Amino acid sequence: MPSLSWTQSACVLTLVCLTTAAGAAPCPVNHDQVTQALRASVKASGGPGNGGLDNHEWAAIVARDGSVCVVTFSGAKAQDQWPGSRAIAAEKANTANAMSLKQFALSTANLYAGTQPAGFLFGLQATNPVAANVLYAGDASQFGTASDPMIGKQLGGVVTFGGGLALYDGNEVVGGLGVSGDSSCADHNVAWRVRHALGLDRVPGGPSEDKNDAIIYDMQPDKTSASGYGHAKCRGTEPEIAEQIHAGVVPAWAKAMQ
Repeated sequence: MPSLSWTQSACVLTLVCLTTAAGAAPCPVNHDQVTQALRASVKASGGPGNGGLDNHEWAAIVARDGSVCVVTFSGAKAQDQWPGSRAIAAEKANTANAMSLKQFALSTANLYAGTQPAGFLFGLQATNPVAANVLYAGDASQFGTASDPMIGKQLGGVVTFGGGLALYDGNEVVGGLGVSGDSSCADHNVAWRVRHALGLDRVPGGPSEDKNDAIIYDMQPDKTSASGYGHAKCRGTEPEIAEQIHAGVVPAWAKAMQ
């Protein structure tokens, strides 16, 4: 095969890059929109309480193809949040997007019971390993900015506790949202508020009694879930707040056991 000239090589590379960019799924929101919605949803940045520690939080968005397209935080700087929650937020976004369909949404909270030993999704956490080269690449001073090194890359990862929600525009799934930095139950409440603020909460169906992806607090004394999609309670007032904002369900029998 004859070798290509420099000009021909440049053209080939340009075409490859243009094809890759054109084939990428669009991001449903931008960095500023998510940052504004997150800060309005977190007590530490002037928003309402969510029943947990009321820490600052990280948030991440993935497009429908799983590529990270937004990473941000509610504090003034990256160190105001748990550093490890940057990864967790992105993994939650990836999980909710990957496990939700056009007609049926599953939040990461809905996966908790099923991934316990003997559960119907046991082992799910090991199916999509995190790409460590994506997670730890780049300049740490850019973490959480519009130039976060994860942007445009597929991180992977599976998280099966609260804080991840699929994004719906009324027609289809357009990506996933992940929030991390507090208890998993509070993270779910924050994510619920953020998704609503972004106008991407037009969920068509789900496992809760409200036919959506609300967190379901129906874990029984034997540590099984009555619905199969339950989540453990955390130590604060997260369930009460979840009910107030229609982000969660606490069955009457579960309330009687408190």
